[in-house]
Amino acid sequence: MLKIGDFSKLSRISIRMLRHYDEIGLMTPRSTDHFTGYRYYSEDQLLKAVRINSLKDMGFSLAAIGELLRNYDDPGELAKFLEIRRVEVLEEMKESGQRLMLLDAAIQRLRKDDMAMNYSVALKTMPQRYVASVRDIIPAYNQEGLLWKRLGEETHDINLQISDPAYSLAVFHDRDFRDGDVDVEIQMSVKGTYENTEHVVFKTVPEVEIASAVYKGSYDQITDVNLAVANWIRDNEYEFNGPMFCIYHVSPAQTQNPEELVTEVCYPVKKI
Repeated sequence: MLKIGDFSKLSRISIRMLRHYDEIGLMTPRSTDHFTGYRYYSEDQLLKAVRINSLKDMGFSLAAIGELLRNYDDPGELAKFLEIRRVEVLEEMKESGQRLMLLDAAIQRLRKDDMAMNYSVALKTMPQRYVASVRDIIPAYNQEGLLWKRLGEETHDINLQISDPAYSLAVFHDRDFRDGDVDVEIQMSVKGTYENTEHVVFKTVPEVEIASAVYKGSYDQITDVNLAVANWIRDNEYEFNGPMFCIYHVSPAQTQNPEELVTEVCYPVKKI
């Protein structure tokens, strides 16, 4: 029999953690001295300790490890658990990669310009426009291209005359941020009059007063820009007055380089 201190050294599990394992029933001492309270472990429990350490290193929770240990001698059941964890780790790697990209982009912006996180907000009036519009519920914000594709397909034979200035924008109608099934409308300013198609609606959009900020670069800056506009609206005693929209001055249709994109984030406002 091994005292808890000796077992701790051999198993490379701290005494504190061994006591915790005992409390949750993951690995209990072989015997406990009722007078002193000392815990004693047997040498054959070292194999169980090795298995626990191995499964912890794979990222399994203690609750999952308890279930795994009960099925450890069944290769088929063990393989199922390991495959599930493998899929989880791959998903975690994907999420970590995305976080790393965001961090790299933020670092690059800061290195380019110490004021990179500060955006200039302006109050302006968006003039009345006649537009070709497509509005639909799409799977996610990054699927906006589906709407632009639909606009192009249904107006291909109409010979649309683009107005000057050519406002190309997307309106986000949901009142809150959503992870999926988002209500988005795209608009292209045009000259002349046209008949509606199956999905394209031609309409006049009234003028609107907006607080807006223009930024250059990838769309991962959008939260920073939103913060700058929201602070300006608060500080200048305005309030939101309609759905937010983005004007694409240089869009993915014009460049494949995210650093060359130019976007204007616009929020309709009114004086409090």
